Amino acid sequence: MDKINPQIHESWKQVLSEEFSSPYFQDLKEFLIEEKKKYRIYPPGNQIFEAFNKTPFDKVKIVLLGQDPYHGDGQAHGLCFSVPSGVDFPPSLQNIFRELQTDTGLSYPKSGNLAAWAERGVLLLNATLTVRANQAGSHQGRGWEIFTNAVIKKLSEERANLVFLLWGNFAREKKSLIDLSKHFVLEAPHPSPLSVYRGFYGCKHFSKANELLVSKGIEPIVWRLD
Repeated sequence: MDKINPQIHESWKQVLSEEFSSPYFQDLKEFLIEEKKKYRIYPPGNQIFEAFNKTPFDKVKIVLLGQDPYHGDGQAHGLCFSVPSGVDFPPSLQNIFRELQTDTGLSYPKSGNLAAWAERGVLLLNATLTVRANQAGSHQGRGWEIFTNAVIKKLSEERANLVFLLWGNFAREKKSLIDLSKHFVLEAPHPSPLSVYRGFYGCKHFSKANELLVSKGIEPIVWRLD
């Protein structure tokens, strides 16, 4: 955990250098070192910044914002909503795949690993990047949100024509960080079973996001996972 800084893509390291050297981030790093002594922490240390390593700063086309990593054993691997291949799909991911199927006509994916989306330009960003095993939300309010808010601001300021997918009230609160004069925002309820029928099903964000990218002359995302 003391090597937290180098494990992020060079493009992000440059953009976020002020964050890494700030007091809050040093406090966060110390907190994580102590947490790791007492608890199992997810995702593994070398995957905390996986979203950034899979999607370099200049390659981002779409930002999909989640809240927390999964807290079950073997689920979290640094990409929001994603699980490694072979791991059962959590309910929210099942609902995302149902909407993907309905919206695009693609077959229901066999793997819950969304790394292919990340490699094609979808930043799969959780607002909090770590969690204690079996304790949802246990690392909220420790500094990660300051860091990931800075990520959103940097993308808003230094990039153009990005599509932000804000699913659920928590994600929608990040809208104020985005310059709406040069980016697109698509909002929907969260894909969890509690809210999926309130408008996530039928939101068509996969096709709509691609239409927005194409309207700006940007290559659309290939959503197929198999």
